[in-house]
Amino acid sequence: MTLWQTPACLIMMVLLDSINDVWTLAAPGSVTMTSVDRTHTLTWIPPETPCNTTILYSVQFQGEFELMVLNGSWVDSSDCQRVPRTHCDLTFDLGSDSDYNIRVRAQCGSEASAWSKLSPTFNRRHTVLMVPNMKVEAMGTGLQVSFYELPVAAAAKVTVWKKDDKQQLPVFQESVYSVPVQLQVPGLQEGAKYCVMAQVVLIQRVLSSTEAQCVTILAKDAQWKTPTTVTGTVIIMSGLLFVVFWSIVHCQPHHCRAYFTKEPLPQSLHIEDVQIRMRPEETELCDRVHLVPSNKD
Repeated sequence: MTLWQTPACLIMMVLLDSINDVWTLAAPGSVTMTSVDRTHTLTWIPPETPCNTTILYSVQFQGEFELMVLNGSWVDSSDCQRVPRTHCDLTFDLGSDSDYNIRVRAQCGSEASAWSKLSPTFNRRHTVLMVPNMKVEAMGTGLQVSFYELPVAAAAKVTVWKKDDKQQLPVFQESVYSVPVQLQVPGLQEGAKYCVMAQVVLIQRVLSSTEAQCVTILAKDAQWKTPTTVTGTVIIMSGLLFVVFWSIVHCQPHHCRAYFTKEPLPQSLHIEDVQIRMRPEETELCDRVHLVPSNKD
């Protein structure tokens, strides 16, 4: 009896193992990393295995410190543990310039999938930096350069040069590390045109540059002409409007009659003086009619 039952138990165990392999939750697929302006976002595709509840995902990472010092341990992402979304922001988790191993797994109820690893490893140095928005304005005999957005941990190196200079020797250079900021570039030549360009620098590497913006420094006498002309025009128009309004409100009746006289109508428009003559054949004929009542039986 024991010899007969032993092979049967082995067969049942194999069948149970094969059934468990069929219904094991599949791992997430297509794990990719997108890094723009030092913002690192991990994305993946949900598993095709059906699940009666919402599939939850967990993300772990392993940097050089975890690999060498912590004996190859993995660290849970603080914002991506048992989350229903298929993306994870790892900007603040990946805090060094080392190569990171990253993995994600799915969970359906009490059943968890295998880990899906990002391949190849990710280093935040490979981020793509976009060109920042730069505004250049002429302010008197100088320039004002404004920035409102910069990538995280990046700097903008601002260079100013005179446009007519063939060698484009810089007359001003400065690096910007935080925004919003407005750089003042004083002491420029009146009537000359200057160009400004900014380069985004990350760890002493130039990753992107803005297009050159050129402005003309106005002469001192021209600086007050435009605002003075605008101010004078506004004052004159306001005075005219005030005079017209005051005249309408305070106009006396006898004065108003002098300006607003009533013209008499032309003689042809007086209806009482118009007589329409009719021809004899058009005259209405009227006869007196006598009605005789009828006698009823």
